[in-house]
Amino acid sequence: MALMTGKAETATVAPGQDLRVFVFALFFIFGGITSLNDVIIPKLKALFTLNYAEAMLVQSAFFAAYFIISLPAAKIVKKFGYMRTAVIGLITMTVGCLLFVPASSTGLFGMFLFALFILAAGITTVQVVANPLISILGNPATAHSRLTFAQAFNSLGTTVFPYVGSILILGSLGTVDSSKLSGAALDAFRGVETQVVEHTYLGLAAALLIVAIVVWLNRKRLVETRVSAGGLLDGFSLLARPRFGFGTLCIFLYVGAEVAIGSVIVNYLMQSSVMGIGAEAAGKLVPFYWGGAMVGRFIGAYFLKVFSPGKVLACVNAGSILLLLISANSVGLVSGWALLAIGLCNSIMFPTIFSLASERLGDRTADGSGIICVAIVGGAIVPLITGQAADWTSLKFAMIVPALCYAIIMSFGWYARRPAIG
Repeated sequence: MALMTGKAETATVAPGQDLRVFVFALFFIFGGITSLNDVIIPKLKALFTLNYAEAMLVQSAFFAAYFIISLPAAKIVKKFGYMRTAVIGLITMTVGCLLFVPASSTGLFGMFLFALFILAAGITTVQVVANPLISILGNPATAHSRLTFAQAFNSLGTTVFPYVGSILILGSLGTVDSSKLSGAALDAFRGVETQVVEHTYLGLAAALLIVAIVVWLNRKRLVETRVSAGGLLDGFSLLARPRFGFGTLCIFLYVGAEVAIGSVIVNYLMQSSVMGIGAEAAGKLVPFYWGGAMVGRFIGAYFLKVFSPGKVLACVNAGSILLLLISANSVGLVSGWALLAIGLCNSIMFPTIFSLASERLGDRTADGSGIICVAIVGGAIVPLITGQAADWTSLKFAMIVPALCYAIIMSFGWYARRPAIG
Protein backbone atom coordinates (compact mmCIF):
# COMPACT_ATOMS: atom_id res chain seq x y z
CA MET A 1 0.00 0.00 0.00
CA ALA A 2 1.58 3.31 -1.04
CA LEU A 3 1.61 6.25 1.30
CA MET A 4 2.40 9.60 -0.24
CA THR A 5 0.84 12.12 -2.57
CA GLY A 6 2.39 12.47 -5.98
CA LYS A 7 4.80 9.60 -6.31
CA ALA A 8 4.23 6.49 -4.27
CA GLU A 9 6.38 6.21 -1.17
CA THR A 10 8.17 2.99 -0.42
CA ALA A 11 8.82 1.84 3.12
CA THR A 12 10.72 -1.35 3.81
CA VAL A 13 12.17 -2.90 6.92
CA ALA A 14 15.86 -3.77 7.14
CA PRO A 15 16.45 -7.50 6.57
CA GLY A 16 15.80 -9.74 9.55
CA GLN A 17 14.04 -7.02 11.54
CA ASP A 18 10.36 -6.59 12.36
CA LEU A 19 9.06 -3.14 13.30
CA ARG A 20 5.58 -4.30 14.17
CA VAL A 21 6.57 -4.70 17.82
CA PHE A 22 7.37 -0.97 17.90
CA VAL A 23 4.01 -0.11 16.38
CA PHE A 24 2.18 -2.37 18.85
CA ALA A 25 3.99 -0.56 21.67
CA LEU A 26 2.86 2.81 20.30
CA PHE A 27 -0.75 1.61 20.19
CA PHE A 28 -0.45 0.44 23.82
CA ILE A 29 0.97 3.77 24.98
CA PHE A 30 -1.39 6.22 23.33
CA GLY A 31 -4.41 4.06 24.10
CA GLY A 32 -3.54 3.81 27.78
CA ILE A 33 -2.86 7.51 28.26
CA THR A 34 -6.06 8.47 26.42
CA SER A 35 -8.12 6.22 28.70
CA LEU A 36 -6.73 7.98 31.78
CA ASN A 37 -9.13 10.81 30.92
CA ASP A 38 -11.93 8.57 32.24
CA VAL A 39 -10.21 8.70 35.63
CA ILE A 40 -9.19 12.37 35.46
CA ILE A 41 -12.75 13.54 34.69
CA PRO A 42 -14.40 12.49 37.99
CA LYS A 43 -11.31 13.74 39.83
CA LEU A 44 -11.41 17.22 38.31
CA LYS A 45 -15.23 17.26 38.49
CA ALA A 46 -14.98 16.85 42.26
CA LEU A 47 -12.01 19.19 42.78
CA PHE A 48 -13.48 22.08 40.80
CA THR A 49 -17.19 21.31 41.51
CA LEU A 50 -18.04 21.03 37.80
CA ASN A 51 -21.29 19.97 36.19
CA TYR A 52 -21.23 17.22 33.55
CA ALA A 53 -20.91 19.59 30.59
CA GLU A 54 -18.00 21.42 32.23
CA ALA A 55 -16.28 18.15 33.16
CA MET A 56 -16.52 17.04 29.53
CA LEU A 57 -14.28 19.99 28.60
CA VAL A 58 -11.47 17.58 29.52
CA GLN A 59 -12.35 15.51 26.47
CA SER A 60 -12.98 18.62 24.37
CA ALA A 61 -9.51 20.00 25.12
CA PHE A 62 -7.93 16.60 24.53
CA PHE A 63 -9.63 15.67 21.29
CA ALA A 64 -9.49 19.18 19.84
CA ALA A 65 -5.82 18.37 19.24
CA TYR A 66 -6.86 15.81 16.61
CA PHE A 67 -8.68 18.53 14.69
CA ILE A 68 -5.76 20.96 14.84
CA ILE A 69 -2.72 18.66 14.69
CA SER A 70 -3.66 15.74 12.41
CA LEU A 71 -3.01 17.40 9.05
CA PRO A 72 0.28 19.04 10.10
CA ALA A 73 1.31 15.64 11.52
CA ALA A 74 0.60 13.96 8.16
CA LYS A 75 2.90 16.50 6.49
CA ILE A 76 5.61 15.89 9.11
CA VAL A 77 5.42 12.18 8.27
CA LYS A 78 6.01 13.00 4.61
CA LYS A 79 8.95 15.25 5.43
CA PHE A 80 10.75 13.27 8.13
CA GLY A 81 9.41 9.72 7.82
CA TYR A 82 7.53 7.46 10.21
CA MET A 83 10.11 6.70 12.89
CA ARG A 84 11.36 10.28 13.30
CA THR A 85 7.80 11.57 13.41
CA ALA A 86 6.99 9.02 16.11
CA VAL A 87 9.85 10.44 18.18
CA ILE A 88 8.48 13.97 17.69
CA GLY A 89 5.10 12.76 18.92
CA LEU A 90 6.57 11.00 21.97
CA ILE A 91 8.59 14.08 22.96
CA THR A 92 5.47 16.24 22.64
CA MET A 93 3.60 13.79 24.87
CA THR A 94 6.41 14.07 27.42
CA VAL A 95 6.10 17.86 27.44
CA GLY A 96 2.34 17.56 27.93
CA CYS A 97 2.86 15.32 30.97
CA LEU A 98 5.41 17.77 32.43
CA LEU A 99 2.88 20.61 32.09
CA PHE A 100 0.85 18.95 34.84
CA VAL A 101 3.45 20.38 37.24
CA PRO A 102 2.52 24.07 36.65
CA ALA A 103 -1.14 23.03 36.39
CA SER A 104 -0.92 21.54 39.86
CA SER A 105 0.99 24.49 41.33
CA THR A 106 -1.53 27.04 40.01
CA GLY A 107 -4.57 24.91 40.84
CA LEU A 108 -6.36 26.22 37.75
CA PHE A 109 -8.72 24.03 35.73
CA GLY A 110 -7.69 25.85 32.54
CA MET A 111 -4.05 24.87 33.03
CA PHE A 112 -5.03 21.21 33.28
CA LEU A 113 -6.93 21.58 30.00
CA PHE A 114 -3.87 23.13 28.34
CA ALA A 115 -1.62 20.30 29.57
CA LEU A 116 -4.09 17.75 28.22
CA PHE A 117 -4.17 19.51 24.85
CA ILE A 118 -0.37 19.36 24.47
CA LEU A 119 -0.36 15.72 25.58
CA ALA A 120 -3.04 14.97 22.99
CA ALA A 121 -1.08 16.80 20.29
CA GLY A 122 1.71 14.27 20.78
CA ILE A 123 -0.73 11.35 20.81
CA THR A 124 -2.29 12.63 17.59
CA THR A 125 1.11 12.69 15.90
CA VAL A 126 1.88 9.15 17.06
CA GLN A 127 -1.51 7.90 15.86
CA VAL A 128 -1.13 9.48 12.42
CA VAL A 129 2.10 7.45 12.19
CA ALA A 130 0.81 4.19 13.63
CA ASN A 131 -2.40 3.58 11.66
CA PRO A 132 -0.99 3.59 8.10
CA LEU A 133 2.35 2.10 9.20
CA ILE A 134 0.79 -1.08 10.54
CA SER A 135 -1.11 -1.38 7.25
CA ILE A 136 2.05 -1.45 5.12
CA LEU A 137 4.02 -3.79 7.38
CA GLY A 138 2.47 -6.89 5.89
CA ASN A 139 0.18 -8.26 3.19
CA PRO A 140 -2.31 -5.57 2.00
CA ALA A 141 -5.01 -8.25 1.73
CA THR A 142 -4.99 -8.73 5.53
CA ALA A 143 -4.79 -5.03 6.47
CA HIS A 144 -8.26 -5.13 8.14
CA SER A 145 -7.22 -7.98 10.40
CA ARG A 146 -3.73 -6.62 11.13
CA LEU A 147 -4.98 -3.17 12.12
CA THR A 148 -7.60 -4.77 14.36
CA PHE A 149 -4.89 -6.90 16.00
CA ALA A 150 -2.75 -3.79 16.57
CA GLN A 151 -5.75 -2.01 18.07
CA ALA A 152 -5.96 -4.87 20.58
CA PHE A 153 -2.70 -3.58 22.06
CA ASN A 154 -4.32 -0.16 22.22
CA SER A 155 -7.09 -1.78 24.24
CA LEU A 156 -4.57 -3.53 26.47
CA GLY A 157 -3.33 -0.07 27.42
CA THR A 158 -6.85 1.22 27.98
CA THR A 159 -7.51 -1.75 30.25
CA VAL A 160 -4.38 -1.45 32.41
CA PHE A 161 -4.07 2.33 32.77
CA PRO A 162 -7.56 3.13 34.20
CA TYR A 163 -7.24 0.43 36.88
CA VAL A 164 -3.88 1.71 38.09
CA GLY A 165 -5.02 5.30 37.64
CA SER A 166 -8.15 4.77 39.72
CA ILE A 167 -6.00 3.55 42.62
CA LEU A 168 -3.49 6.39 42.32
CA ILE A 169 -5.88 9.23 41.46
CA LEU A 170 -9.39 8.40 42.71
CA GLY A 171 -8.61 6.73 46.02
CA SER A 172 -9.15 9.83 48.17
CA LEU A 173 -12.43 10.97 46.58
CA GLY A 174 -14.41 8.64 48.79
CA THR A 175 -13.03 10.17 52.00
CA VAL A 176 -13.70 13.88 51.39
CA ASP A 177 -16.76 15.63 49.92
CA SER A 178 -15.28 18.67 48.19
CA SER A 179 -18.74 20.21 47.68
CA LYS A 180 -18.86 20.86 51.45
CA LEU A 181 -15.52 22.68 51.50
CA SER A 182 -14.93 26.36 50.81
CA GLY A 183 -12.27 29.04 51.08
CA ALA A 184 -8.88 28.00 52.46
CA ALA A 185 -10.04 24.44 53.18
CA LEU A 186 -11.05 23.92 49.54
CA ASP A 187 -7.80 25.45 48.27
CA ALA A 188 -5.75 23.19 50.56
CA PHE A 189 -7.70 20.12 49.43
CA ARG A 190 -7.18 21.02 45.77
CA GLY A 191 -3.47 21.58 46.37
CA VAL A 192 -2.98 18.15 47.88
CA GLU A 193 -5.16 16.29 45.38
CA THR A 194 -3.74 17.97 42.26
CA GLN A 195 -0.29 16.83 43.38
CA VAL A 196 -1.56 13.25 43.14
CA VAL A 197 -2.39 13.88 39.49
CA GLU A 198 0.96 15.63 38.98
CA HIS A 199 2.99 12.72 40.32
CA THR A 200 1.12 10.25 38.12
CA TYR A 201 1.90 12.21 34.97
CA LEU A 202 5.52 12.82 35.97
CA GLY A 203 5.93 9.05 36.04
CA LEU A 204 4.42 8.85 32.57
CA ALA A 205 6.78 11.58 31.33
CA ALA A 206 9.81 9.56 32.41
CA ALA A 207 8.50 6.42 30.69
CA LEU A 208 7.69 8.31 27.47
CA LEU A 209 11.17 9.81 27.32
CA ILE A 210 12.70 6.33 27.53
CA VAL A 211 10.45 5.07 24.72
CA ALA A 212 11.34 8.11 22.57
CA ILE A 213 15.05 7.34 22.99
CA VAL A 214 14.54 3.68 22.04
CA VAL A 215 12.57 4.61 18.90
CA TRP A 216 15.22 7.19 17.92
CA LEU A 217 18.00 4.64 18.25
CA ASN A 218 16.06 2.32 15.92
CA ARG A 219 14.96 5.00 13.44
CA LYS A 220 17.08 3.59 10.58
CA ARG A 221 15.42 0.17 10.68
CA LEU A 222 12.66 1.49 8.41
CA VAL A 223 14.03 2.37 4.97
CA GLU A 224 11.83 5.05 3.40
CA THR A 225 11.79 7.00 0.16
CA ARG A 226 10.11 10.30 0.86
CA VAL A 227 8.67 12.82 -1.55
CA SER A 228 7.33 16.38 -1.38
CA ALA A 229 4.79 16.92 1.38
CA GLY A 230 2.37 18.85 -0.83
CA GLY A 231 -0.31 21.27 0.40
CA LEU A 232 -1.68 21.10 3.94
CA LEU A 233 -5.30 20.90 2.78
CA ASP A 234 -4.80 18.51 -0.14
CA GLY A 235 -6.39 15.62 1.72
CA PHE A 236 -9.80 17.30 1.97
CA SER A 237 -10.45 16.54 -1.69
CA LEU A 238 -10.75 12.89 -0.65
CA LEU A 239 -14.01 13.71 1.13
CA ALA A 240 -15.63 13.93 -2.30
CA ARG A 241 -15.32 10.15 -2.52
CA PRO A 242 -18.57 8.82 -0.99
CA ARG A 243 -17.02 5.80 0.72
CA PHE A 244 -14.18 7.80 2.27
CA GLY A 245 -16.42 10.72 3.25
CA PHE A 246 -19.00 8.44 4.90
CA GLY A 247 -16.25 6.53 6.69
CA THR A 248 -14.66 9.73 7.97
CA LEU A 249 -18.02 10.82 9.41
CA CYS A 250 -18.28 7.43 11.12
CA ILE A 251 -14.84 7.82 12.72
CA PHE A 252 -16.11 11.12 14.14
CA LEU A 253 -19.24 9.44 15.52
CA TYR A 254 -17.52 6.28 16.77
CA VAL A 255 -14.80 8.06 18.73
CA GLY A 256 -17.40 10.47 20.09
CA ALA A 257 -19.69 7.65 21.25
CA GLU A 258 -16.87 5.55 22.75
CA VAL A 259 -15.36 8.51 24.61
CA ALA A 260 -18.75 9.80 25.79
CA ILE A 261 -19.60 6.44 27.37
CA GLY A 262 -16.13 5.98 28.85
CA SER A 263 -16.22 9.50 30.30
CA VAL A 264 -19.41 8.95 32.29
CA ILE A 265 -18.89 5.34 33.39
CA VAL A 266 -17.59 6.23 36.87
CA ASN A 267 -20.44 8.66 37.61
CA TYR A 268 -22.95 6.35 35.89
CA LEU A 269 -22.04 3.37 38.08
CA MET A 270 -22.04 5.54 41.21
CA GLN A 271 -25.76 6.32 40.76
CA SER A 272 -28.01 4.70 43.34
CA SER A 273 -30.22 3.35 40.56
CA VAL A 274 -27.26 1.52 39.03
CA MET A 275 -24.56 0.13 41.36
CA GLY A 276 -24.42 2.84 44.02
CA ILE A 277 -20.67 2.38 44.62
CA GLY A 278 -17.83 4.80 45.41
CA ALA A 279 -15.59 6.55 42.91
CA GLU A 280 -12.56 4.27 43.34
CA ALA A 281 -14.65 1.11 43.12
CA ALA A 282 -16.38 2.45 40.00
CA GLY A 283 -13.01 3.42 38.51
CA LYS A 284 -11.76 -0.12 38.95
CA LEU A 285 -14.64 -1.33 36.78
CA VAL A 286 -13.70 0.97 33.87
CA PRO A 287 -11.12 -1.60 32.66
CA PHE A 288 -13.99 -4.00 31.93
CA TYR A 289 -15.24 -1.49 29.34
CA TRP A 290 -11.84 -1.15 27.69
CA GLY A 291 -10.94 -4.78 28.37
CA GLY A 292 -14.00 -5.85 26.43
CA ALA A 293 -12.62 -3.93 23.46
CA MET A 294 -9.29 -5.72 23.88
CA VAL A 295 -10.85 -9.19 23.91
CA GLY A 296 -13.14 -8.28 21.04
CA ARG A 297 -10.23 -7.11 18.90
CA PHE A 298 -8.29 -10.34 19.31
CA ILE A 299 -11.46 -12.27 18.40
CA GLY A 300 -12.40 -9.79 15.68
CA ALA A 301 -9.02 -10.16 13.96
CA TYR A 302 -10.14 -13.72 13.12
CA PHE A 303 -13.75 -12.95 12.15
CA LEU A 304 -12.67 -10.14 9.83
CA LYS A 305 -10.72 -12.73 7.82
CA VAL A 306 -13.80 -14.94 7.47
CA PHE A 307 -16.72 -12.52 7.06
CA SER A 308 -17.31 -9.27 5.21
CA PRO A 309 -15.83 -6.47 7.40
CA GLY A 310 -18.80 -4.23 6.59
CA LYS A 311 -21.31 -6.84 7.79
CA VAL A 312 -19.31 -7.45 10.98
CA LEU A 313 -19.29 -3.68 11.58
CA ALA A 314 -23.07 -3.47 11.14
CA CYS A 315 -23.64 -6.33 13.58
CA VAL A 316 -21.49 -4.95 16.40
CA ASN A 317 -23.18 -1.55 16.11
CA ALA A 318 -26.58 -3.20 16.41
CA GLY A 319 -25.24 -4.87 19.56
CA SER A 320 -24.13 -1.52 21.00
CA ILE A 321 -27.56 0.00 20.47
CA LEU A 322 -29.24 -2.98 22.13
CA LEU A 323 -26.94 -2.78 25.17
CA LEU A 324 -27.56 0.97 25.53
CA LEU A 325 -31.31 0.36 25.49
CA ILE A 326 -30.97 -2.35 28.15
CA SER A 327 -28.78 -0.17 30.36
CA ALA A 328 -31.00 2.91 30.12
CA ASN A 329 -34.18 0.93 30.85
CA SER A 330 -32.99 -1.26 33.73
CA VAL A 331 -31.52 -0.85 37.21
CA GLY A 332 -28.81 -2.34 39.39
CA LEU A 333 -26.15 -4.69 38.09
CA VAL A 334 -27.97 -5.27 34.78
CA SER A 335 -27.86 -1.56 34.00
CA GLY A 336 -24.19 -1.21 34.96
CA TRP A 337 -22.86 -4.31 33.23
CA ALA A 338 -24.87 -3.66 30.06
CA LEU A 339 -23.07 -0.32 29.74
CA LEU A 340 -19.67 -1.87 30.43
CA ALA A 341 -20.33 -4.63 27.86
CA ILE A 342 -20.52 -2.05 25.07
CA GLY A 343 -16.72 -2.12 25.07
CA LEU A 344 -16.89 -5.58 23.51
CA CYS A 345 -18.98 -4.21 20.62
CA ASN A 346 -16.69 -1.19 20.21
CA SER A 347 -13.75 -3.50 19.69
CA ILE A 348 -13.45 -3.70 15.91
CA MET A 349 -15.12 -0.41 15.01
CA PHE A 350 -12.20 2.01 14.63
CA PRO A 351 -9.84 -0.25 12.66
CA THR A 352 -12.66 -1.56 10.48
CA ILE A 353 -14.06 1.89 9.68
CA PHE A 354 -10.51 3.15 9.05
CA SER A 355 -9.58 0.35 6.66
CA LEU A 356 -12.95 0.33 4.87
CA ALA A 357 -12.79 4.09 4.29
CA SER A 358 -9.14 3.91 3.16
CA GLU A 359 -9.57 1.11 0.62
CA ARG A 360 -7.96 1.91 -2.75
CA LEU A 361 -6.60 5.31 -1.72
CA GLY A 362 -3.26 4.19 -3.12
CA ASP A 363 -0.61 6.89 -2.93
CA ARG A 364 -2.99 9.15 -1.00
CA THR A 365 -3.19 6.89 2.04
CA ALA A 366 -1.13 9.26 4.23
CA ASP A 367 -3.46 12.15 3.35
CA GLY A 368 -6.41 9.90 4.12
CA SER A 369 -4.93 8.99 7.50
CA GLY A 370 -4.52 12.67 8.33
CA ILE A 371 -8.13 13.48 7.43
CA ILE A 372 -9.47 10.49 9.36
CA CYS A 373 -7.45 11.52 12.41
CA VAL A 374 -8.98 15.00 12.12
CA ALA A 375 -12.36 13.28 12.47
CA ILE A 376 -11.28 11.95 15.88
CA VAL A 377 -12.30 15.42 17.06
CA GLY A 378 -15.66 13.70 17.57
CA GLY A 379 -14.20 12.81 20.97
CA ALA A 380 -14.30 16.53 21.78
CA ILE A 381 -17.83 17.21 20.57
CA VAL A 382 -20.06 14.18 21.16
CA PRO A 383 -19.12 13.86 24.88
CA LEU A 384 -19.90 17.56 25.33
CA ILE A 385 -23.34 17.05 23.79
CA THR A 386 -23.83 13.95 25.97
CA GLY A 387 -22.82 15.90 29.09
CA GLN A 388 -25.21 18.71 28.23
CA ALA A 389 -28.00 16.18 27.70
CA ALA A 390 -27.21 14.66 31.11
CA ASP A 391 -27.41 18.07 32.79
CA TRP A 392 -30.75 18.75 31.14
CA THR A 393 -32.26 15.31 31.78
CA SER A 394 -30.31 12.40 33.31
CA LEU A 395 -27.26 10.27 32.56
CA LYS A 396 -29.46 7.39 31.43
CA PHE A 397 -31.47 9.50 29.01
CA ALA A 398 -28.24 11.05 27.67
CA MET A 399 -27.26 7.63 26.31
CA ILE A 400 -29.52 8.39 23.35
CA VAL A 401 -26.65 10.49 21.95
CA PRO A 402 -24.16 7.60 21.51
CA ALA A 403 -27.05 5.35 20.40
CA LEU A 404 -27.73 7.66 17.45
CA CYS A 405 -24.02 7.60 16.58
CA TYR A 406 -23.99 3.81 16.50
CA ALA A 407 -27.09 3.76 14.28
CA ILE A 408 -25.35 5.83 11.60
CA ILE A 409 -22.20 3.69 11.78
CA MET A 410 -24.34 0.57 11.38
CA SER A 411 -25.65 1.96 8.10
CA PHE A 412 -22.07 2.58 6.90
CA GLY A 413 -21.18 -1.03 7.63
CA TRP A 414 -24.00 -2.22 5.40
CA TYR A 415 -23.08 0.35 2.73
CA ALA A 416 -19.42 -0.77 2.70
CA ARG A 417 -20.11 -4.53 2.91
CA ARG A 418 -18.59 -5.04 -0.54
CA PRO A 419 -14.94 -4.21 -1.45
CA ALA A 420 -14.31 -0.77 -2.93
CA ILE A 421 -14.14 -0.56 -6.72
CA GLY A 422 -11.72 1.62 -8.64
